[in-house]
Amino acid sequence: MEQIVRCDFENSEHVHAFLDLLQHYMEDPMGDYPVHDEQKNQQLIEGLAGNEKAFVVFVCVENQFVGMSTCFELFSTFQVKPYVYVHDVVIRRDFRGRGLGRVLLLGVESIAREIDACKVTLEVRTDNPVAQSLYSGLGFAAGDPEMLFWYKSL
Repeated sequence: MEQIVRCDFENSEHVHAFLDLLQHYMEDPMGDYPVHDEQKNQQLIEGLAGNEKAFVVFVCVENQFVGMSTCFELFSTFQVKPYVYVHDVVIRRDFRGRGLGRVLLLGVESIAREIDACKVTLEVRTDNPVAQSLYSGLGFAAGDPEMLFWYKSL
């Protein structure tokens, strides 16, 4: 049975699970980023634990952490309400295809409703049709007008 668990950064098991799943994501073709060293991991945990607007949600199967999402509560100037930005979504390769991404994102949506958020936002790569299918099946869609996510690395 699947279970949604909110990460407690004071819990060493949760911290280990978060770092393990993040590394799994970074090594995946959809993450495609060099994994962090111990120093960066420590900075990351301190930064997230110290950010009251950040939260991580796990999906567990039989008490095993198999997926997670890193989220941030932001604020909509137009709707004058908080919203949740989903930054990371990862399910372990050997657990994909079981509907766990859906369970995970419904857990995030439940938290968003608890804080009376006006929306949940996320980004999806154009070369990730599996994630696009999951997200559209949960009611996510490109904006109207459709917008691009741009960034400038510093």
